[in-house]
Amino acid sequence: MSESSRNALIDGAKALACTAIVWHHLAFYGPLSDTLHAAAPGLSDWLVRYARMAVQVFLVLGGYLAAASLAPHGNARQRRPWGRIAGRFERLVVPYAAALVIVVLVDALVRPWLADPAMVSADPGLWQLLAHALLLQGVLGQESLSAGVWYVAIDFQLFAFSTLGLVGVHWLALWTRGRMGWHWHGPLTLAQLLTVALAALSLLGFNRESRWDAWAVYFFGAYGLGMLAYWGAHAGSARRAWLWAGLIAGLTALALALDWRARILLAGLTALLLVLALRVPQAARWCDWAPLRLLGRISYSVFLVHFAVCLLVNALVASLWPESVPVAIAGMALAYGLSIAAGCLLYVAVEHQRPTWRSSLRWQAGLLGAGLATALLA
Repeated sequence: MSESSRNALIDGAKALACTAIVWHHLAFYGPLSDTLHAAAPGLSDWLVRYARMAVQVFLVLGGYLAAASLAPHGNARQRRPWGRIAGRFERLVVPYAAALVIVVLVDALVRPWLADPAMVSADPGLWQLLAHALLLQGVLGQESLSAGVWYVAIDFQLFAFSTLGLVGVHWLALWTRGRMGWHWHGPLTLAQLLTVALAALSLLGFNRESRWDAWAVYFFGAYGLGMLAYWGAHAGSARRAWLWAGLIAGLTALALALDWRARILLAGLTALLLVLALRVPQAARWCDWAPLRLLGRISYSVFLVHFAVCLLVNALVASLWPESVPVAIAGMALAYGLSIAAGCLLYVAVEHQRPTWRSSLRWQAGLLGAGLATALLA
């Protein structure tokens, strides 16, 4: 399969997962969600309960892309691991901080008209703002400034954890070869074995305990399955591809037998589908549709900014047409469309630009300034 076809499949999966997350939040937060539940309780309950699991698709895709960047042939690219981690932080935090500036300002704007503590945050404090600027809000137990931004912190943790783990095992192999003359021979590289072991540890242990859900180890099961999916999709032979698919299926089945979790089932199926679809040229054709590919490319920006749009639309509709079911449903559709438009603007203006430490610090400072200013002016 060509690189263009692979990208179409990845973009299509991102677009669908992004859409599910936006509609989950529309069905979960604000007065519009109450109106939808009254009019269509079945649809509302499905969006609340199941659409949120689309985050597992992002986790698997994140692992897939991490393997492509860090160890495409099964051995870690050991050059500049700290530079890679710093680069990942910059790419994540610049659009993230920019979106949080928007969320903080919108939050302050709608607070007098939207009395919903689940959707409208209190004035942010300095410690809360600093924790968000450094992607430490979950670890430090700070209330989130926006729905879903916990994922950005987890994504950074997962990438850093994977980078250090893969490079560490590579250096260990070099050391044992130089000191003891020992050299590993096997169907998997040591880096791949480490990934399988860590994914199993997460799926069978950490992911079953919610107290770990602010840390990478809780989510590494799905992320690791994505890394296995990359090595399976790019295996040199069909036999090796089936080996990787078998490992994914076996880990998923074992995890579900030990403790049934629908989110892990979705992660396992996503990883298996990636292996199969990316080895079949015809499989990506259904995703090769320009609007879907565009949404996939801007999905991170849409994910970041959509909550601010949902806040505005909820405040407007709740103030002018609080009892109208048709207007509420139209408002939700409008919020989805405006989220894509706002995400496209954020992508072009911020995310698509080359990130630097200077731009990162500028937006982090902007987040602190916006948060403190709204608190002082309240």
